[in-house]
Amino acid sequence: MAVEVLMNQGVPEDKILFLNLIASPQGIANFAKRYPKLRIITAFIDEGLDDHKYVWLQILKSYHNSLTSR
Repeated sequence: MAVEVLMNQGVPEDKILFLNLIASPQGIANFAKRYPKLRIITAFIDEGLDDHKYVWLQILKSYHNSLTSR
């Protein structure tokens, strides 16, 4: 929605920078398809989405598993 607000205010798509911490390959592909001129910078690309379409970092999976196995 932030991208839409900026573009509706007249900011050219190629002047917008989308910065995030974690992304999935699917999310990046979908975002890039919708906004092909927008620049995307992400700190970490996870291996993909789970069945609920969430990104799970390996470290978070281990932590979650340790909590649920107690």
